[in-house]
Amino acid sequence: MEDPPGTRTEAWAEGLHNANNNASLGVWPGARGGHPLAAFGGPGAKPSYLDRVVQEIVESERTYARDLRSIVEGYLGKIIDAEEPVLRPEQVSALFGNIEDIYELSSTLLQNLESCANDPVAVAVCFVTRSQEFAIYTQYCNNYPSSVAALTECMRSKVQARFLRECQERLHHALPLGAYLLKPVQRILKYHLLLQEIARHFEHKAGDDYELVLEAIDTMTCVAWYINDMKRKHEHAIRQQEIQSLLLGWKGPDLTSYGELVLEGTFRTQRVRHDRALFLFDKVLLITKRRGDHYVYKSHIPCSSLMLIESTRDSLCFSLAHYKHGKQQHSLQAKSVEEKRMWTHHIKRLILENHHATIPQKAKEAILEMDLFYPPRLPRWSPERLKKSWSCQPLGDAATEPLQGRRQS
Repeated sequence: MEDPPGTRTEAWAEGLHNANNNASLGVWPGARGGHPLAAFGGPGAKPSYLDRVVQEIVESERTYARDLRSIVEGYLGKIIDAEEPVLRPEQVSALFGNIEDIYELSSTLLQNLESCANDPVAVAVCFVTRSQEFAIYTQYCNNYPSSVAALTECMRSKVQARFLRECQERLHHALPLGAYLLKPVQRILKYHLLLQEIARHFEHKAGDDYELVLEAIDTMTCVAWYINDMKRKHEHAIRQQEIQSLLLGWKGPDLTSYGELVLEGTFRTQRVRHDRALFLFDKVLLITKRRGDHYVYKSHIPCSSLMLIESTRDSLCFSLAHYKHGKQQHSLQAKSVEEKRMWTHHIKRLILENHHATIPQKAKEAILEMDLFYPPRLPRWSPERLKKSWSCQPLGDAATEPLQGRRQS
């Protein structure tokens, strides 16, 4: 008789709950066939490669949690407890972000991992059951550039630089604070790689146990991709504001009304003396000319009216035009075949997405696949599942925008 959906995961979660309540773990539930997985380190047992992989995950999390503690107590705590303010409140906020939340999550995760008796499936379930909690890394990663800027500012001040060096000496750290503030960014993007090692050396690549390991990999891959995507959106939003401030002669609405900045680049243009700087947004193509640090507006084409004409003679050339004014073409030359492929692919995608008629999804995918442009495939488990349960939305409405499974971008 088949177990109802979710029963297996819930059983493991219950085991973790019991472990946190100091219940005896002895042996974790085994495979559905009734073969329990013995805890690592039994009498006379020689650790397998898989045992060592699992042990590495636990040990590296222990080291990571210790490093986070040194930041929270050895730096942030000393700044807060100082009799005289060493850093301004806004500097402290920018420098450390939500590092205390990260430390709390890592400490809890470490307790769960240490309760797994080195069982690889139990380790995998630790990540599945806590998937939504990793959303706090989005805020930290988005703040990281501000953290670097704040640290640079601190190191220009003799008083602040001396204080941070004294903290480093008390902690006996060989590396300065900046190296430790980078660790959360590195760690969140490494979890899925560590879990992949478990799957690679898992003995029975079938059944519920293996499926749970795969789900953990997909879960943490989705987390990493979501964070990378939010980081990219954040950077593009900042760049969009810069373009707006540097744009001369533009009488249209605020550029944010045209959606996200997708691509920007400089192209040679036929019958025009100067190169053209192009900015491709979700809803419009903006064509400008560079003038010093500024961009002079030349023209724009809504993506819903955009027409793409690829050259059959030159592998680097393509033309863009308004489909109602086809004679007003912008003949462009890319710097490489890859650049041309990237631009034509995204232009095709945005033409399809902005087309007034409803185009079936399969037809869109078929058209885009004709480019032979194959982005990485998303995991079996859709990031939308994680997004719906995450409460962290550092970019406001932008953070709630779902990532599409099989997205061609």
